[in-house]
Amino acid sequence: MTQASTEFRPIILAGGSGTRFWPLSRRARAKQVLVLDGERSMIQQTVERLAPLASADKFWVITNGLLAETITKQLDWLPAAQILSEPAARNTAPAAGLAAFLIERESPDAVLGMFPADAVIGDQPEFLATLKKAIALAAAGENIVVLGVTPTRPEIGYGYIETGAATADGALMVRRFTEKPDLPRAEQFLAAGNYHWNSGIFVWRARTLANAIREHLPKTAPLLEKIAAAFGTPEFESVFAELYPQCENVSVDVAVLEPRSAKGEGASNLYGFPANFGWNDLGSWTTLYDHTLAKGAHTDEHENVAPTAGIVAVNATGNYVYSPKKFVALVGVSDLVVVETEDAILITTRANAQDVGQVVKHLTAAGKHELT
Repeated sequence: MTQASTEFRPIILAGGSGTRFWPLSRRARAKQVLVLDGERSMIQQTVERLAPLASADKFWVITNGLLAETITKQLDWLPAAQILSEPAARNTAPAAGLAAFLIERESPDAVLGMFPADAVIGDQPEFLATLKKAIALAAAGENIVVLGVTPTRPEIGYGYIETGAATADGALMVRRFTEKPDLPRAEQFLAAGNYHWNSGIFVWRARTLANAIREHLPKTAPLLEKIAAAFGTPEFESVFAELYPQCENVSVDVAVLEPRSAKGEGASNLYGFPANFGWNDLGSWTTLYDHTLAKGAHTDEHENVAPTAGIVAVNATGNYVYSPKKFVALVGVSDLVVVETEDAILITTRANAQDVGQVVKHLTAAGKHELT
């Protein structure tokens, strides 16, 4: 526990498909269960870094039916009943809301932390110190606390948080949330100096989030309350399967945080702490290349990165190669991404790796589900 009077419950959202890591990532083997950084899967690392703040029985994981078995095996120290499989993908608002309604029934003042399953954290002590401050602020009232990453480039793949004045405890007032911007706007945000990347880490009391869902998603809230009421009964699975697909398909950012920020600084109870703990969401092969290169691992003198392959590079620079079983020769090429699996090979450039998800859409449309 963070303090004697505060009960902390981590909620891990692990339902994403991670299509930008195709062909290594598939529907039943999404990014969060892959070993991309170190020797443990992304979701194992996420749970383990939170273990100092909560016992195993306080964790909840929201995932999908394709990943549930793998996640249950990877997290075999957590209660299996608290690893829930969504009957249908409904984005982060219903997932987080369901956790809030479940926990509100028994511990409404418990502080919930919502965490993506697949982020990398470079500085564990700073991460825990920042999170403890966020938990204390969330426990102090009807406060919603977000962790925002100081941007280092005009990134168009992240949402942004605009911040205002600082409070006495070092938090920043949150003015507004902005979805992924185009490049000119991202450049404006970077230059302004008071915008942060949205890490997707939110902290709030169970009652605070449940009431926010009731206020901003009045059609979805009753459905989630009925599902929560059925938890632990023989009818739970059937109630979950019937009602959850009727929930609105919307992110918690759009459903709760954006309308809450519209109330204005000081009235919204929205606060942020700078997340200066080496956050990286490893959103694509390019960001994985950058992360691995920054660590100085699996690289040669020409900044070719090959975490699994045996390679030879002749007049080749800045390439990323993933090939567990085949030797790869690079001759006269630069800034490529080459990924080889049992049944597929990806060849793209680092500049275009963000678009790999388009391949999955094409394969799905063509009915080639064995490759997705």
